Amino acid sequence: MRWGALVACLLIAGQVWAVQPDEVLSDPALEARARAISKELRCPICQSENIDESNAGVARDLRLVVRERLVAGDTDRQVVDFVVARYGEYVLFRPQFSLGNAVLWLAGPLFLLLGLVISVGFIRNRATPAKPQALSATEQERLAKLLEKD
Repeated sequence: MRWGALVACLLIAGQVWAVQPDEVLSDPALEARARAISKELRCPICQSENIDESNAGVARDLRLVVRERLVAGDTDRQVVDFVVARYGEYVLFRPQFSLGNAVLWLAGPLFLLLGLVISVGFIRNRATPAKPQALSATEQERLAKLLEKD
């Protein structure tokens, strides 16, 4: 009984969103589009949350802007472009690949590849033992003297 109540509370708490009742559109289709767009836009304050889940004031303002633009008849792309024009590509969780942000897109895979190459080289160098060299004549004489003392 207790476990059932705990699971029910956790499931209910997981569905709580920051969208306020006064923000919800009366048209379910428009509301679904607004929610889908809001989940793709990053909150400029929270950084790791989308505007649909964020309680920040700017996230609320952005949710309202998204809904206003949809009610005005904009397409999803036009709404996103409108927000990006004001806040930059930073608000997109999945920014478009362009020459300007190519370094950001390619840096991760390049560093991963570089790390793999360095790791393989390091492991190969450690795995290959150095070949023992023969002692020179002076080293052999010195060794013989040291062994005679014992």
